Amino acid sequence: MRRPLRFRSFQSILFFFIGIALLSSCAQWSVEMSPREFLAQEKTPLPKAFYSEDYIVHKLRSGETPEILANLFLGSKGKSWIIEEANRGILFEEGQLVVIPLKEDKGGLRQDGYQVVPVLCYHRFADHCDASLCTPSDLFERQMAYLEKNDYKVISMADFLDFVSYRRSIPHKAVVITMDDGYSSAYEIAFPILKKHGFTATLFVYTDFIGTSKSAVTWDQLRRMKAAGFEIGSHSLSHCDLTKAKEGESDEAYLERVRKELLLSKKILDEKLDQATGYLAFPYGEFNQRILALCEEAGYRLGFSVKQGGNAFFSHPLNLKREQILRKDMDHFVAKLRTFHDFPVR
Repeated sequence: MRRPLRFRSFQSILFFFIGIALLSSCAQWSVEMSPREFLAQEKTPLPKAFYSEDYIVHKLRSGETPEILANLFLGSKGKSWIIEEANRGILFEEGQLVVIPLKEDKGGLRQDGYQVVPVLCYHRFADHCDASLCTPSDLFERQMAYLEKNDYKVISMADFLDFVSYRRSIPHKAVVITMDDGYSSAYEIAFPILKKHGFTATLFVYTDFIGTSKSAVTWDQLRRMKAAGFEIGSHSLSHCDLTKAKEGESDEAYLERVRKELLLSKKILDEKLDQATGYLAFPYGEFNQRILALCEEAGYRLGFSVKQGGNAFFSHPLNLKREQILRKDMDHFVAKLRTFHDFPVR
């Protein structure tokens, strides 16, 4: 029995339709057209631009980039990575055929496993470091250069939230960068390095610390980073262990204090930065079921510990893992970048 034709990759689809594309002419496409208008006019039996519910095979016109195509066919230039990943090794030049996937691969599921997202955790930065929570500036530069050179995509918390909520797909080599506490070195050292490589990050700050000394970030610095696309989350009010009651503290007083740590820090960030703060990093990475319930009550949508490992789409959104970057070598860093978990389903 003849087996039905199955394509192993987007490139297979592309090569299959190259022959078709060379045999006929098609209606002219205009950047003013919507995808629906463009597809509706493609009436010829053998069009240059093949299309179905799943894919478009499009012949590039002069000046067309993945961003332009993503904006036209996928509704947002921010989805250009979908087109880039589907056409690896292909030059975007006039006359070239490219594949445009129309359906998102939510969750990063494959027959041999599933996607995981490493969330990198930093604290402070300096030219010379002794403490484990301090990252040398030259090492951080090399780490970010490695991500860029090896095609890792640093995604926002908003994109990460969509991923763990199973609402949309993200780049296959997606990484999230976070920085805890609110040290001024996040602005003075990490910020320009990240901008140089086209990356953003999320700062988790405890509000009692902001602007208190030269080593602390200021509200104006946070606003500048936010204006550049960085995100600001809560690290509580005072950076206390939320799971521990103080000596002699009643259970009622303890719960009231924890609510204040969660709610007041969120309120301050909301008012100072004109935002709806939805992300929290637990101080010392510590939490329990009662803390998770209080976080949900307070309106947090993502919560982060410092447990090692990546995060799949089915991870609990308030119990997410992060990889602390503590050692001062590249091998340690690269080992934290695992973006796929092997788990054959057959």
